[in-house]
Order: sequence, then C-alpha cells, then structure tokens
Amino acid sequence: MTIHLTFLCAPGGDTTREPLLGDAPPSEDDLRMARAAAAALPVHRAAVRAPSVRCSRTADALGLAAAPEPALRDLDLGVWRGRCAGDIAAADPGGWSAWLTDPDAAPHGGEPVRGLCRRTADWLDGAASDPGDTVAVTEAAVVRAALVHALAVPARTFWHLPVSPLSAVSLTWRGGRWDVGFGSVVPWDGRWRLPARSATLVRPRRPAWAAGSGRTPHGRSCSGVSNH
Repeated sequence: MTIHLTFLCAPGGDTTREPLLGDAPPSEDDLRMARAAAAALPVHRAAVRAPSVRCSRTADALGLAAAPEPALRDLDLGVWRGRCAGDIAAADPGGWSAWLTDPDAAPHGGEPVRGLCRRTADWLDGAASDPGDTVAVTEAAVVRAALVHALAVPARTFWHLPVSPLSAVSLTWRGGRWDVGFGSVVPWDGRWRLPARSATLVRPRRPAWAAGSGRTPHGRSCSGVSNH
C-alpha cells in the first residue's frame, strides 16, 4: 500500500526574516503567490489544513477545499504569541536560546518542540493507514516536525530543517517507511518545481533570524516584519 502526503508551507510565520510569532493573515503578495501556484498542485484525493487564519486563507487562495485538522495546529507559543522574534531574543536571550537548542524547553509557557513532534508523528502514523493522495497546508513548524518523524532524526534537529513559503515536502509511505522529497509549487527560473520522490535530505538555507548563535540580532523592531 502506497500513501502520498504533500505538505505545503503557508507563507508567513517563522518563514519570514523577522517573524511575528503566532497566527496572522497572509499578505496580499502571499495570496497572489498562492493563487499563481494553484495550477501546480499535485493530484490529490483529499486536502486538510492547520486551523489557523494563515493556513485557511492560503488554502482558499490555492483553491483547496481543505478541512481543518486540529492535530496540524502550530506550536503553542504561550506568552510569546504575537510578539516579534527580535524583541523576545533581546528581552529573554537565555529563554530564546534554550527554545532553539533544547526540544524539551518551553520558556514561553506553551508547547515544547518535542511535544509538537510527537503530536505530528501521531497524526502521520494514522495517515499511514489511509490510502490515497492528500495535500496538507500547514505551518512551517509542522512541516519540520513531519520531517523529524519521517527521517527518524532527533528532535534537536528541528530548527536545522527550515522551510520556505509554499515549499512542498512530499512524504510517501511504502514498505513500512516514509520516503521524503522536496520541491516547491512556486515558479523558479520559469519552471514549476514539484516534489521529487527522493529520500535524500537537502538542507536549505536557514532563515537569517535563526542563523549563527541562534538568536535574532538585538535591536530589531517588529516594523521589520515581512512576509516575502
């Protein structure tokens, strides 16, 4: 039995250069990009999405009648929700560093990374018994968690698996394991790049705010937030 899952990362959230943590509607540019990508969606039997405004509007722009799936919700960021990453790093550098390096840390009082990885793994294990092709519009954090499970890598690698807006991660269940492929549904060099059926891990470039020491440069303000 073969099952295909295609995870599409909704624009915004922690995929931006200076992320505003938590849910927020995508920008008009994000929605235009999603509408342009609709023609490149893979053939699918079902569509699901994270229960956020960002994922709901992205799915609508893609032309998907996607059912909300609570198990695919974003990380619960507790008291950090709605704050700019740079401001958090400046106010609580120890907590910010712990969050980016320790999957069991929850300095914001919400959900640790390991908890998200376990929740996503449970959903994937259930999906492995449901044949057919499914498209899932999710948060970047959920895509990372899915990769942690599919690749059987430690949860501490979570932040080393950055994803780009509307990047596509293909998971194929066959022979009792997940094969992983990477691609995109946005134009690149005039071509559409769809997920490849490959088990090779390609590590894309880390977002600027997560590079180096793992902290956002101090002194940045939320006025620098961009969804591009």
